[in-house]
Amino acid sequence: MVSMPVLVLEDIDKSFGGLKAVSGFNMSIDQGEIVGLIGPNGAGKTTVFNMISGIYKPTAGKISFLEEDITGKSPYVVCQKGIARTFQNIRLFRENTVIDNVMTIFHPRVGYNLADAVFRTPRFKRREEEITSQAMELLVALGLEDRAYDKAMNLPYGAQRRLEIARALAGRPKLLLLDEPAAGMNPAEVVKMVELIKYVKDKFSLTVLLIEHQMGMVMKLCERLVVLDFGQIIAAGLPAEIRSNPVVLEAYLGKGAAV
Repeated sequence: MVSMPVLVLEDIDKSFGGLKAVSGFNMSIDQGEIVGLIGPNGAGKTTVFNMISGIYKPTAGKISFLEEDITGKSPYVVCQKGIARTFQNIRLFRENTVIDNVMTIFHPRVGYNLADAVFRTPRFKRREEEITSQAMELLVALGLEDRAYDKAMNLPYGAQRRLEIARALAGRPKLLLLDEPAAGMNPAEVVKMVELIKYVKDKFSLTVLLIEHQMGMVMKLCERLVVLDFGQIIAAGLPAEIRSNPVVLEAYLGKGAAV
């Protein structure tokens, strides 16, 4: 049985003035896959993420999610369709509690109006209890329940990364985009992050696309890799194939690296 592609990018270009950041980009991701988008700094990886998530509109090409054209849709529309992402630089509400960071994502579907909130109606109280419970379930899944009422800024770095993933999961995504989830982590933390991503992928029935420079993590985690350099795909395939690809080695290490 062939699974339906969750995400399809067809002939995607993105230019900024006279600079073509991404050119002729094609990629398809099937349901349940973990795919890595890798390449040297400045290769165009985050630009691809920004086009998928609606931050940038492609100059040309088409992006389809679950067979629906989402090209150029606003970020909030893309999120509502079922795509969530994290960022290379952690973006939390630092002064808010851990659980409030997660509960904020439930706001578009709270199910009560302003009058309910002002007068603390039974509907308001019931929904707030439900949302708090759902947020706590996510914190338990990410191992953060003991820090639920701490300020986000007081979490260790690795825990902040987990909180960002918990907040992304609160949107009930079908596709999770992870932008360098292991950035700044030590080797032990990287191992834990690999296990965490596998866990949440299975628990929440996700498809995952990630950008990552930690090659050890990429090789252990991803089922397929797509390699970008100067905005163009230079290789795609299984991790073992990519590891020894001379074109990829040259892009990362310079001319002559694969000799």
